[in-house]
Amino acid sequence: MPHALPGSADVLTRPEIRSAARITRSVYEADRAVASLEVFHAWFAAYVETESSEIRRIPFTELKGWRFEEPHGNLVHESGKFFSVQGLRVRNASGAVPEWDQPIIHQPEIGVLGILVKEFDGIPHCLMQAKMEPGNHNRVQLSPTVQATRSNYTQVHGGRPVPYLDFFRNASRHRILADVLQSEQGSWFYRKRNRNIIVETRDDVELLDGFYWLSVGQLHALLSSPDLVNMDSRTVMACFPFASPSPSGRWAFDGAPAARRPAKGESIGSTLARSLDPRYGALHSAGSVRNWFTGARAGFTGEARLVDLGSVRGWQRSDDRISHDHGVFFDVMAVDVQTGSREVSNWTQPVIEARGQGVAAFLVQRIGGVLHVLVRVGSEPGFMDAIELAPTVQCTPENYAVLPAEAAPPFLDEVLHAPPDAVRFDTVLSEEGGRFFHTRSRYLIVELPPERELAEPDDFRWLAVHQLSSLVQHSNYLNIQARTLLTCLHSLLGPAGGECT
Repeated sequence: MPHALPGSADVLTRPEIRSAARITRSVYEADRAVASLEVFHAWFAAYVETESSEIRRIPFTELKGWRFEEPHGNLVHESGKFFSVQGLRVRNASGAVPEWDQPIIHQPEIGVLGILVKEFDGIPHCLMQAKMEPGNHNRVQLSPTVQATRSNYTQVHGGRPVPYLDFFRNASRHRILADVLQSEQGSWFYRKRNRNIIVETRDDVELLDGFYWLSVGQLHALLSSPDLVNMDSRTVMACFPFASPSPSGRWAFDGAPAARRPAKGESIGSTLARSLDPRYGALHSAGSVRNWFTGARAGFTGEARLVDLGSVRGWQRSDDRISHDHGVFFDVMAVDVQTGSREVSNWTQPVIEARGQGVAAFLVQRIGGVLHVLVRVGSEPGFMDAIELAPTVQCTPENYAVLPAEAAPPFLDEVLHAPPDAVRFDTVLSEEGGRFFHTRSRYLIVELPPERELAEPDDFRWLAVHQLSSLVQHSNYLNIQARTLLTCLHSLLGPAGGECT
């Protein structure tokens, strides 16, 4: 590849902040787009009306192409692809529950979750897909441009090819805004990761049926709509680059300190904008955060290993589900899918159905006029590195009926009983509909008053938003619930968060 002569400045790359400026501006000015959200909602409603999928629960004996293999009892596909349901044996001597067994999804393939970005009238827009997934309780939600496992995009199922895939498989032809391997739910997946990638193109893009261009700001604004923006979209959105505006012009990004100094009564949008800028500082330095996090990983003594599904203790299999003896946590069950909008028109598969609605929440607080987020180091048995940064609170409250009292997460009451004027975000969103059936979580952002003194427990730290945004560009730092909440937090730069300059 030809390049400039050694010693020439032309051979060097420099930090690219224009993209971050455009992304941030679009979120702040969510009404700037090629079409209004009213037009989008009308299009989406019309699409849903034409989507005639039928999903029904079935007994395991009606699964086609799947079987409980003998003598291990694992639930596997005859192709050896897609995924399997196996057993997991977990030991964590320092935890409130020192050991347990459970079923878990083993899907070693790395899939692609990609959002294609293109400018229209100077505004970055995202090509999103109205996609039916069998686990969605409302059938159709907004997914990324490409959401596909390796088995899907290599057409193991013999179905249609995945549209727009080439933009991501040959991303070097375009501008790459983000590209990182990210984990999925470590309580239900064993070491599962997907490639989260955002590519901006200048090429002409044919608009196919079921796809729609939304501005970055509109997409963030839609997060307040229950069960609309799917989990795979949210994790990719968390990887968008953001920047903080300068006082020399709302979108100057000229190196001057961002946003004015704190003023009494200012909106959360203003203190959030300040938190995007490292020059305003943070309670803990980057080195201190890495030391705390790496120390937690290095000191973790738990272990999790795959075992035969037929050998898991405390679970029982009936004709149509695998359930815990106490009827809590989750079930493994099966569905039959009939649809005209996917790569194949009919299939059956196992899915996980959670018992109860989850809660995931960030506590945030203004520290020195800079918004900080209280995160914790959280272990989940399916994580590749055992520990990732998790929300302040992440749980399914119903599960604690059968768990020791000390297993209940700190700050749960603080979140669930927060005064209404402290709640900055509160929406029920669906988890991944391709593997989880009608599984939803309530996502909250709750602000503590600045004068409230809250000591950090050893496994918690206050981080500025720019620190989270930096960490999310690397694998296995923020878990998927924390990434969803980071995306929801970014949405508060828009009208919901108030004036941010």
